[in-house]
Amino acid sequence: MPQLFHRRSNTIARVSILAVVLLVTAGGWLLHASFWSPYMTKVNVPIEQPVPFSHEHHYGGLGIDCRYCHTSVEKSSFAGIPPTETCMTCHSQLYTDQPILAPVRESLATDTPMKWNRVHDLPDFVFFNHSIHVTKGIGCSTCHGQVQKMPLMWKVNTLYMKWCLDCHRDPAKYIRPREEVFNMSWLPPINQLAQGRKLVKDYHVNAKQLTDCSMCHR
Repeated sequence: MPQLFHRRSNTIARVSILAVVLLVTAGGWLLHASFWSPYMTKVNVPIEQPVPFSHEHHYGGLGIDCRYCHTSVEKSSFAGIPPTETCMTCHSQLYTDQPILAPVRESLATDTPMKWNRVHDLPDFVFFNHSIHVTKGIGCSTCHGQVQKMPLMWKVNTLYMKWCLDCHRDPAKYIRPREEVFNMSWLPPINQLAQGRKLVKDYHVNAKQLTDCSMCHR
């Protein structure tokens, strides 16, 4: 009976299978790498704004409390973006002619809100409430990082579900006294887990409920 396949067919088949496996593996690695890359997550990537507002200067240097600008953070799901009038409370007297603040002056003169670009922007299918996190002792820096050191604002965490669940599964690792929520320089104590477990109990944090899908996906 004549030979139907070339003598090297088995070798070619093995090489082809290996190539497909390597190609699929490489493709999976590339997808994983791109998913976690700064290009996708925007972690440590400063976001361009109409005015280069500096938290380092306003909070770190001048000591302006977070709540002066983010007025609704303690009572609403949204932390709040300061209206132009808030900016001009100071800048009607300070640096009044600086070109860098021209968009702010124009916003006030035309009664047109400033169009700030979101830095921490969750998908529409995710519900997040700032007030409940503040009430339960989760500090601003836990999610937003050391903003007092940021001349421009950027994300320090991916905001991926995996990152959120790390806290929701064991909030004792992150919870802090309520009076320290707005303290960007606060550092967890050596006995954080012990203190955290006590605060979880004192603040009535239901750890089991935190991992329910409906908590964030409503």
